[in-house]
Amino acid sequence: MTDLIVVSLERWDQVWRRNQHLVAGLLARDPALHVLFVEPPADPTHDLRSTRRPRIGAGLSGIDDIASGRLHRLQLTKWMPRRLDSRTDDRLARGIVRGAARLGMRHPLLWINDPGMAILAERTGWPTLYDITDDWLAADRPTAELERIAANEAALMRLARVVLVCSPELVRRKQAVREVMLVPNAVDAAAYRRPTPRPSDLPDGPVALYLGTLHRDRIDVALCAATARAIGADASLVLVGPNVLPPGDQELLRLAGARLLGPRPRDEVIGYLQHADVLVVPHVVTAFTDSLDPIKLYEYQAVGRPVVSTAVAGFRDADDPRITIAGGGEFADAVAAALPAKWRFPEHVDGPVADWSERVEAMAAVLGRLLPS
Repeated sequence: MTDLIVVSLERWDQVWRRNQHLVAGLLARDPALHVLFVEPPADPTHDLRSTRRPRIGAGLSGIDDIASGRLHRLQLTKWMPRRLDSRTDDRLARGIVRGAARLGMRHPLLWINDPGMAILAERTGWPTLYDITDDWLAADRPTAELERIAANEAALMRLARVVLVCSPELVRRKQAVREVMLVPNAVDAAAYRRPTPRPSDLPDGPVALYLGTLHRDRIDVALCAATARAIGADASLVLVGPNVLPPGDQELLRLAGARLLGPRPRDEVIGYLQHADVLVVPHVVTAFTDSLDPIKLYEYQAVGRPVVSTAVAGFRDADDPRITIAGGGEFADAVAAALPAKWRFPEHVDGPVADWSERVEAMAAVLGRLLPS
């Protein structure tokens, strides 16, 4: 394996997610590997509708702090909505092929995380891995969008040499269509157990902290607000992660007393987790969230703090006495009860937890199945 194209649903930025951990590990493992990481396209029309300054894609560039000269990113531009330009995905696919050609990639392996790029697998014939990390067919989306996702997923189920999923629930759902392989998420256990200083922007006093993207697909905004009000006299609810909530939701949380700190680089988030008094997972429980294998489960367990979660996939099945499952009006009470009388650095955090190094080896084996025999 020398050339790999990863078509991601997320950007390569300072907030590391599954794809970044796996790609970085594969590059470290194989000094001959070259990777083109395709980010979601810039969407200036959507920016204008959202009253943001429109921006265009950054094009092709290197990411030299990971593997000098062997990792590149590509961000294209989606100029028009698909309802106005039926050839949008075709234009994006051709842009990816051109970007690969500029890097000398003629016969790469193709790792597709974004089902919208089924057309790329179809047009190129490149050996394809379809990696399903979220069941977008179960997400709350307009009918036309769900129909487009279903058509693209059906095409990838037919075209891909290997279909990969990250959770047992996705195995159950997708196995009915075709054989799938399972590679769950993990954590850099050693890094998360190494003591780090308390972040300066954590509020004084006890802290209940959530780490993750603030999005209505996952976060129960009303539950967060109720929890912030309930513990406000004694503690602070702090939310750390990319914030894509609408302005009304953000204002509701701030009025309730929640602190929205925004995203933090991958190395800095460890301090927030270690110095929280209790970690929380105020997620909605839906068919969409039931498809997930939350990375925060591994991160939370690695730092050994008490956890209060709704009955969401991963947490509800974990055999861990530090995890309390609660919902509705009981959630805030459980958070308050989990707050310790005095903060101490996490103890007894040397138990087994899945490490990204294990998942990298598994991913290398999966990609090996795309190679000619």
